[in-house]
Amino acid sequence: MSTASSPIVQRDSPWAPLAARVFRALWIAQLVSNIGAWMQTVGAQWLLIGHGAALLTLVQTASSLPVVLLALPSGVLADRYDRRTVLLVAQFAMLAVSTALTVLAFAGALTPELLLGLTFLLGCGTALMGPAWQAIQPELVERRQLGQTAALGAVNMNLARALGPAVGGAVVAAAGTGWVFAFNTASYLGIAAVLTLWRRPRTQTPPGQSEKLLTALQAGRRYVWYAPGVRRVLLRTLLFIPGGAALWSLLPLVASRSLGLGSGGYGLLLGAVGAGAVGGAFVLPAIRRALGTNGTLAVGALVFALSLAVMAVTRLPWLAAGALLPAGLAWIGVLSTLNAALQTRLPGWVRARGFAVYLLVFQGGQALAAPLWGALADAAGLTVSLLAGSALLVAGAVSVRRWPLHGTDTIDPTPSDHWPVPPLLFEPGPADGPVLVSVAYRVGPGNRAAFTDCMENVARSRRRTGALTWGLYEDGNDPDRFIENYLVASWAEHLAQHHSRTTATDRRHEEWARSLLVAGTVPEVTHAFDAAGGPVVPETQAETGATATAGVKPGAPLGNTPY
Repeated sequence: MSTASSPIVQRDSPWAPLAARVFRALWIAQLVSNIGAWMQTVGAQWLLIGHGAALLTLVQTASSLPVVLLALPSGVLADRYDRRTVLLVAQFAMLAVSTALTVLAFAGALTPELLLGLTFLLGCGTALMGPAWQAIQPELVERRQLGQTAALGAVNMNLARALGPAVGGAVVAAAGTGWVFAFNTASYLGIAAVLTLWRRPRTQTPPGQSEKLLTALQAGRRYVWYAPGVRRVLLRTLLFIPGGAALWSLLPLVASRSLGLGSGGYGLLLGAVGAGAVGGAFVLPAIRRALGTNGTLAVGALVFALSLAVMAVTRLPWLAAGALLPAGLAWIGVLSTLNAALQTRLPGWVRARGFAVYLLVFQGGQALAAPLWGALADAAGLTVSLLAGSALLVAGAVSVRRWPLHGTDTIDPTPSDHWPVPPLLFEPGPADGPVLVSVAYRVGPGNRAAFTDCMENVARSRRRTGALTWGLYEDGNDPDRFIENYLVASWAEHLAQHHSRTTATDRRHEEWARSLLVAGTVPEVTHAFDAAGGPVVPETQAETGATATAGVKPGAPLGNTPY
C-alpha cells in the first residue's frame, strides 16, 4: 500500500488519498479513460438520435446490461485471482473492442446494430473491471480514507462528465464520430501502463484462490444475504437508481426536442451535471457533517427529483443547465455515501463479490430502467417521463426514514484470526465433509432470553462465513444447557472460517453471547464428519476411542476460545 502523505495535502482533507502515489496515478489515468468513455457515449447517442427514443436509450442499456450478466462471475474472479491481473485483462480487451469500433466508424460501416453490439462488448469489459477496481481501493489508501476515496471516485467520473461530453460534442460537430471513438481507444493505454508498473505485494494474495468458482460464487451470495448492513446499502441503491436513470436516459432527447440544441449543446448540459458534482466535492464533507449519512441520502434524492421536474417543464437552455448543477451535487452525494458505506462493511476476502452485487444493482437498475423511460417518452411524452422519474425519487427520499443505513461505528470488517486450529486426532482432507460443528453452552440464570437474542447475531456470522444450516437447541434434560449446531460443506470451508473469514465484529458478537454463560464455564466444541460417506478417522485411531472433540480449557481468555 502506498500511503505516503504529501505536506500539501492534509491527512483528513477530501484530497488526502491523492497523496498515495499509486492511487494518484490510477486516478489520473482513470480520469482520461472516463473522459474518453463520455466522448464515445455522446458520439454513439448522436449517431442514433434519429432512430427514436427507444433505440437511443439502448445505448445505456448496452453499456449497463453486461454488469447484470457478468458482475457476479467478475467478483469471483477478482477475489480468486490477482486483482491487478484481472484489471489488465479487462483493459486490453476493451482496447481491442474500441479499436474495432473506431475502424468501422472511419470506414462508414457502423450500423446501429454493430454500434450497440460493440458497446455491449465494451460493457462486458467494464463489468469485468468493476469489482476488482473497487476491491483494490483499501490496498492503495488507509482504511480511514475510504470515504474520501469513494468521493474522489465520484469526482473523477463527474469531472469526466463535465469535460468529456462538451469535448465530444465539439469533436462530433467538427470532425465526426470516428475521432471520439479514436480518443476513447487511446485512453485505455494510461490505466494499462499504471497497472503494468504497479507491483502488487505478494502478501496480498487473494484469500479465495483455492476456492472453486461455483463455491466462491455461493460464498459471496451467502455473505451478502446474511449481512444486514450490506443488504441495506443495496436497498438504498435500488431505491435511488431507477429514478435517477431517467435523467441519463432522456437528456439527449431533452437537448434536441425540448431545448432545440445540437450535439455541442447536449455536451454542455452533461458538462453542467459534471461541474455540479466536482463543485460538490468541496462542500460534501460539510453537508455530511450537517445532515448525517441518511440525511445526505434523503436530501440528495429530493434535489435530484427537483432537477428532473425543472427539466420536464423548462424550454430555456440556461435554466436547464442551472437545474443540472445541483443534480450533479446530489448524484455525487448519494453515490459516494453508498460506496463508502459498502467499503466499510465488506471484509477483504469477499470484497470484490460484495461490490459485484452492488454493481449489479447499480448498473442493472440503469440498464432495465433506461428502455422503460424511453418507451414511456415515446408513448406519453418527455414531460410525463421526467415527472414520473421525479416522483419515484421523492418516494425513495421518504423511504429513508423507514429504511435508513445502519451506522458503521459498530462494524469492523478486519479479519480476526482468534480461533485456534481444532485439535483433532487426525488431519481431514480439504474436501472432507460436510462437517457438523456443535458448541454446547451453559447459560447463567436469568440470561436465557438475552443469550438467544445475542445468538441471532452469531447465527448470521456463521452463515456469512460458510454455514449451510444453523440451529440453536435447548437440552430437554438440562434447561440451562444450549447446543449450537451448524453444517459446513467441507473441512476447507471450516478452516476458512477459522483463519480468513471471521471478522472483529463477528468476534464481538461471540463475546457478548459468552458473557452470559455461567461463570467459570466454557463452551464444549465437537466436529463430526459425514459417516455415510465412509470413515474419515483412520481405523487405528478409531479403535483407541479417540474423539474429534475440541473443548476450551478452563481459564482460557475469552477472545482466544475456538468460537
